[in-house]
Amino acid sequence: MRSVPPVARAYVLLTAGVAVVCAAPAFSAGTSWPGVALLAFLYAGCEQLGRCRLVGRRAPKGMGTFFPVLLAGAFLLPPAAAALVALPGALLASVERRPAWLRKVWRAAQLALSTWAAARVFGAFGGPEAVADPRFPYALVPGGAAVLAFCVALTVLDGGVLATAERVPLRSAWRGLFLRMLAPVAAHGLAGLVMATMWTSSYGPLAALLVLLPMYISCWVFAQYQREWSAHQATIRALVQAVDIKDGYTRGHSERVGQASMMIARELGMAGERVEGLRFAGILHDVGKLGVPTRLLRKDGPLTPEEREVIQLHPEYGHEMVRGIAFLGEARAAILHHHERLDGSGYPYGLAGAQIPEFARVVAVADAFDAMTSTRTYSRARPVAVALAELERCAGSQFDPVMVEALVRVLGRDGWHPVVTADEAVVPPARTEGVAAPGAASL
Repeated sequence: MRSVPPVARAYVLLTAGVAVVCAAPAFSAGTSWPGVALLAFLYAGCEQLGRCRLVGRRAPKGMGTFFPVLLAGAFLLPPAAAALVALPGALLASVERRPAWLRKVWRAAQLALSTWAAARVFGAFGGPEAVADPRFPYALVPGGAAVLAFCVALTVLDGGVLATAERVPLRSAWRGLFLRMLAPVAAHGLAGLVMATMWTSSYGPLAALLVLLPMYISCWVFAQYQREWSAHQATIRALVQAVDIKDGYTRGHSERVGQASMMIARELGMAGERVEGLRFAGILHDVGKLGVPTRLLRKDGPLTPEEREVIQLHPEYGHEMVRGIAFLGEARAAILHHHERLDGSGYPYGLAGAQIPEFARVVAVADAFDAMTSTRTYSRARPVAVALAELERCAGSQFDPVMVEALVRVLGRDGWHPVVTADEAVVPPARTEGVAAPGAASL
């Protein structure tokens, strides 16, 4: 995002100002500058290694921030001094998206405040004495509390920047962030605690550095998983772009259906993995149109019964295309069944009620909602309230009432802010069939 909203800039600068206030006492107290400098150098070095060649190849994107050194700083240094450890590494790190300076300031401030919070909690629980003895088992409790504080600080700050920069509702911005980061940060915290304990023991700082090697390797292995996930995203983007090229109406439609599907899933309290799966399902629900002749998708007049039957094969075509993509999981069932109806009159198999997979029932509502609220060559977009009223009218016969009610609740609370629009479509839209009422569903 090249353009950062003014409120997001203000939020970043305010966070940076708070970080400066928290770190300022380090310059007036008896700070152990050699320790701060060594830890800051180690952290900056680990961050740079994550972006350089490792074992003969470039480290994969997704290595992320190397937290053990930051947490070791929180366990070894006073809070103000610990906040300084992150600054060189964060400010020197390369940034791919603009404005680079603002993103660097944000990352430095976020990590400084999180490390400061961890050091404060660690000190409050008597952690420095347990590490200095050293009495490692007794340091686990204050270390665990510090990790929780670190995660809470990251969660609050990350949620705030999502809300201000991406206009994500606060409730959605914070949901799931803490639990997603807790496990990896806890592992990094344990390594940082071992490192701090060895640092203060008779073995000294050199032995403490040995903790970093296996931890760094484990982070690199985890980054392979992140790299694979990026490949999954690229696969989905390629499929969606192919559909967009063939059927101009779907330009933006797929992404909006994915967005609406995620909103419904979150409102229903689904786990993070299923929410992401529903995003995939929404984005790929029309991929089967690649198997439908273009002349039918772009036909300006009425469809013959034979042509309608051909178009109604697109869910089966889509399912066949993605059947071998294992990571899609439940999304494949949604691609196949998103045109089934609750009363059994849908297609391709005429499933009814609970026979229809849950993902398919979610995508059906999201698909119909976007069809009604998008401008097409033969109809103008309906207001959101009108579209929701139509969905409620068709609930129980065409749509699952639970899914409809979830969409009504979330849009009533957060509003509808589509990421993209289909207004730029330059070819006639896809044909619409199997509709309970005009505009209540789309192919």
